[in-house]
Amino acid sequence: MTTRRALNRKGIHYDVGTHTRGQASSSREAFEPDVVRREMAIIRHDLNCNAVRISGQDLERLTAAAGFALEQGLEVWFSPAFVDADEARTLAYFEACAEAAERLRQRYPSIVFVAGCELTLFMKGLVAGETAFDRMGTFMNPWKLLLSTVRRGSFHKRLNAFLAKAAAVVRRRFHGPVTYASGTWEQVDWAPFDIVGVDAYRDRSNADKYREMLQGCFKHGKPVAILEFGCCTYTGAADKGGYGWAIVDRNPSPPRLKGEYARDEDEQVRYMDDLLTIFEEEGVDAAFWFTFVMPYYPHREEPALDLDIASYGVVKSTPGRSGAAYPGMPWEPKAAFARIAARYRET
Repeated sequence: MTTRRALNRKGIHYDVGTHTRGQASSSREAFEPDVVRREMAIIRHDLNCNAVRISGQDLERLTAAAGFALEQGLEVWFSPAFVDADEARTLAYFEACAEAAERLRQRYPSIVFVAGCELTLFMKGLVAGETAFDRMGTFMNPWKLLLSTVRRGSFHKRLNAFLAKAAAVVRRRFHGPVTYASGTWEQVDWAPFDIVGVDAYRDRSNADKYREMLQGCFKHGKPVAILEFGCCTYTGAADKGGYGWAIVDRNPSPPRLKGEYARDEDEQVRYMDDLLTIFEEEGVDAAFWFTFVMPYYPHREEPALDLDIASYGVVKSTPGRSGAAYPGMPWEPKAAFARIAARYRET
């Protein structure tokens, strides 16, 4: 019989605005402090989280959201994200963020610094491609990846060389625990870090070896944190894992789905239950569902325009209106909201 152990950190991811499509486009255009403050209270008291991973680019937003979370008693995993910057700009950015995180840590010690996320995709220079989407294309094309490796050398080796420098830069300014949010395809040297961090999406391609992958994370003798896991809100989304969002066509105005998909909030619930059980059985220290809300994927009544089904959020973004459960908030809870609250309350 497999023993289930409670997670030490029961968390969720929270985005303050990330520029994955260029600096002119943010995943969260509006940042209203009163809304963010209330959302942190909801995350703590309604979702029963004791930790939140706060990511995004704008340092003022990051520190404001982190402050609101810390006031609620949440442990903050401070995750700055400067997409498509090169190595030099990323290091300078991390240094400024580490200084800000340390100022917060002097008042609230419960902060972990996350020194980057899936940098082979989101930082320029490790593999071929000017943008994150270009680099995704490189990874999805074996010939492009081979050519990139021949020209640039092993991306694993280059990534680890950069991470050693990044950890050193962060530690000069920040004196709490440090980790990195790795992709499952990245072979990370965890020596510079205190915690093994992985974005561990399960999908059709890795489902049969998912536990084996998790078990391999423990060989480093450090706590293991699942910094992202989740799926979208349509039938079949669990099989796509971290790539479920790619069913949206943003060329038309307004954007619409690429074909017909059946909205299925229980898809998220089943995925959540399955993976939380696995994490508990394998002795994972921390888990962060991706994500709380995705305003860039709003819910609409017309099925072809309901971008929320391509969202990983436990709430659906409803611009211009609020629901009865949380008056004044620009979203409504989905089935996954109640389920994660119950799972975290149980443990």
